[in-house]
Amino acid sequence: MVAITKLEIPLGFDQRAVRKRIGLIVLATDHTTEADFTRLVASPEVGIYGARIAYANPTTPENLRAAAPRLAQAAALLLPDEELDVICFSCTSASVVIGDDAVAKGIGLGKPGVPVITPPLAVQAGLNAMGVRRISVLTPYTVETSVPMASYFADKGFEIASFSCLGLDDDRLMARLSPQTLVEAAVAAMADDAEALFISCTALRSAALVETVEQRIGRPVITSNQATAWACLAQCGVAAPANAGRLMRLPMAKVA
Repeated sequence: MVAITKLEIPLGFDQRAVRKRIGLIVLATDHTTEADFTRLVASPEVGIYGARIAYANPTTPENLRAAAPRLAQAAALLLPDEELDVICFSCTSASVVIGDDAVAKGIGLGKPGVPVITPPLAVQAGLNAMGVRRISVLTPYTVETSVPMASYFADKGFEIASFSCLGLDDDRLMARLSPQTLVEAAVAAMADDAEALFISCTALRSAALVETVEQRIGRPVITSNQATAWACLAQCGVAAPANAGRLMRLPMAKVA
């Protein structure tokens, strides 16, 4: 048997293993958010700590609303007894139908006192930072699931120049939409008189295409994951990458 020696040396400990901590709650079927956050947010000084909640397709308002009671348990699993700088619930359509305040309340039951960011809140903040009021919107959802999204942004004071959807009801298919399809859909969805384009859905791989679409349409583009990445970094006081669209190059302001 190999002899094992316990070293008798002083042990030093840092206050945190990573300086900034972001909690990420995603649907069980999510293929995209973690990859986007790894690319846009994670760094030696920013750690991403994730939890998943049960979710079953099809993507309907009813099924999305069913995620609400699961938020507290998921939040409680994010580094128990440890502090977080912010928690992001990464589902745009669920946040809309549940409500931003209700999402924050549910997460607060499991992880009290932590600022909460949702994609709709982050998108609002991004549009406001750009000084944009008149927008085009593209979603991968059905008309039924898109209607609450249109109402949400209209109620927040934004003018909807055009609203387009792709008619999908399975977020796993949404995640598989090809980059070429997403770019062409974005170009087709952009109204001539809109000031910016919002591409909704954290399942879409659209955050990586922002600069390509911005070049095609000549106006700013905001996507769900890009906006939440920007907002989470702002909450942490960490600079955003400059290669993910115009939003990332704007001064950062706390959302939550």
